[in-house]
Amino acid sequence: MRITLVIVILIATCAATAQSSTPAGLWQTVNESGQREALVRITEIDGELFGRVVTVFSPPASSPNPLCEECPGDLKNKPVVGLQILSGMRWDGERYSGGQILDPDTGAVYRCTLRVVDEGRTLEVRGFIGISLFGRTQTWLRQ
Repeated sequence: MRITLVIVILIATCAATAQSSTPAGLWQTVNESGQREALVRITEIDGELFGRVVTVFSPPASSPNPLCEECPGDLKNKPVVGLQILSGMRWDGERYSGGQILDPDTGAVYRCTLRVVDEGRTLEVRGFIGISLFGRTQTWLRQ
C-alpha cells in the first residue's frame, strides 16, 4: 500500500513538473538547414507570453543590423534586434496558443502555438494560417 502511494505521488510530481515548464527564457532559433538564426527572449506577463529578438546571427550581407523591410504597419523598417515577434500566447491546458508570430524575413504574421518538450530543453513553435494543419513547426533550443 505504501509503495503504491509513493509511486502515485512520484507520478503526480513528475506530471506537475512537466506542466510547469514554461517557454519563458532565452531561445535559439534554428532554420531548416540547422543553422542558428537568432536569439529570442520570451517573457510572461500576467499569463501572456511575448517574444523579442535579442540577437541575429546571420544578417544579410548588406547590413550588420538588419531591418524588417517587409514588416506590416509601424514595424516596417524597424531593426530586427529588439523587435517583438511573438505575442498573445496563453496556456490552453495542452500548449500555448491564441497568439501570433511575425517572420521578420518576410513580414508575414501567423497564428501560433508553442509546446515545451524534451524536459524544457526545446520549444516547438508552430506558425500557421487558418488551421494548424496548414503550417510549419520550428524547434527552438533553450539557452
